[in-house]
Amino acid sequence: MFRILLIVPFLLSAFACSGKAPVKPAVEEFNAESSFDKADKLIADKDYEEARKLLTEIKNRDLTKKYAPVAQLRIADSYVKEGEPELAVAEYRKFLEIYPDHRHASYAQYQIAMVYFNQIESPERGYSGAQKALEEFEKLKRDFPRNPYKDVIELRIEKCRNTMADYEFLVGEYYLKRGSYNAAIGRYETLLRKFPDYKKEENVLLSLGIAYKNSGEPEKAEVLLNRLIEKYPNSRLSKDARKELSSLKKAAKK
Repeated sequence: MFRILLIVPFLLSAFACSGKAPVKPAVEEFNAESSFDKADKLIADKDYEEARKLLTEIKNRDLTKKYAPVAQLRIADSYVKEGEPELAVAEYRKFLEIYPDHRHASYAQYQIAMVYFNQIESPERGYSGAQKALEEFEKLKRDFPRNPYKDVIELRIEKCRNTMADYEFLVGEYYLKRGSYNAAIGRYETLLRKFPDYKKEENVLLSLGIAYKNSGEPEKAEVLLNRLIEKYPNSRLSKDARKELSSLKKAAKK
């Protein structure tokens, strides 16, 4: 009986202890700013996938909405750095859809244009990139007239236009050399109409004049060759134009 009396308090104490709820570990409070700093460091270390996981968490959990828009931009930026331009464009467009009036909206539009602008490698391969970049730069000017990139936009637009014009000229030259004069004329005429300020206009006038001459339209050829001589009297191509005119006159006398 004495032993039982000693054991009972011990058992009651054990049951009482076993009934206590387990202590939960403290949940770390989400901090958007520190998470953003970690994501930036991951991007610097080229760990883009982990960085995007953190940035996505910021987008979902930032109740203040102070860091969520910037996190969306950084996701797009990370794709640029990773060499995934199409994915970058998709994320910048997503930012513009969600935050069209955000103070960084012009940056997102500028980055879209720059993704395509950076694809310009040469007149032979850069036409598509130049065309898309030109469209996006024009959109930037139209939608964000107070954008902070005014000093560089016009220069980049000029490069896009020159790249596209160079491509049209090269295609025209290809057709001219093959004897496909009507196809060449179509390219040259389109070039002069779409790019009246083309830096190699004298080359186009000469080639177009030759194409008309060889296609049996001497009157049109004469107009273009004289235009070249009048507009660019000191150009070496003016000498070639005079030779072509002389050839036309001789052919007319026969």
